[in-house]
Amino acid sequence: MNEKSESGGPDGVSSNVVWHGGSIDAAARAERLGQKGATLWFTGLSGSGKSTVAVAAEAELFRQGRVAYRLDGDNVRHGLCGDLGFSEADRSENLRRVAHVAALMADAGLIVLCSFVSPFRDGRAAVAEVHASAGVDFYEVFVDVPLDVAESRDPKGLYEKARAGQIKDFTGIHQAFEAPASPALRLPTHELAVEQSVERVVGLLRERGVVSG
Repeated sequence: MNEKSESGGPDGVSSNVVWHGGSIDAAARAERLGQKGATLWFTGLSGSGKSTVAVAAEAELFRQGRVAYRLDGDNVRHGLCGDLGFSEADRSENLRRVAHVAALMADAGLIVLCSFVSPFRDGRAAVAEVHASAGVDFYEVFVDVPLDVAESRDPKGLYEKARAGQIKDFTGIHQAFEAPASPALRLPTHELAVEQSVERVVGLLRERGVVSG
């Protein structure tokens, strides 16, 4: 992570703090773990398959002897973000917290698999900037399915509730999903088996030098 000292302000940095660096760098961690730390950010509509692919990718990486961990949109709201609702401000804060946690975990040498709808480009750009400032790799993975496919899956019954007016500002129904312009990887999960999606995820990690062949 980069060392810096800043006064408090809208960037979320507390007053009178200085980053305390250690003696172990990213290269040493990579040598010990046999992998580079990195964050894969799975973005897409609810029901697109983000969590399904992330779970399967984590299992495959574990099978290969890699060190990976998932940060899931629902899971973090059981603790880290349990005090947040779903207003625009709360959603932004949710992503901000997760971005910093993911960057810390990636800096420690883990492969972090994040599954979040994160519908807006500026929100995802802010997450990417957190990683860039930390000096750790960040890859956006667009889990791309048509709305009708995502809605037909509806694993949590959210689309049905949104159509019934029980959920407001639901992505895909009340607000648009802003697709990534140039993701590191696109996964049309309505055309790919889960195993094929995982193969492409692992292929991306090999291509970018996060893991070896």
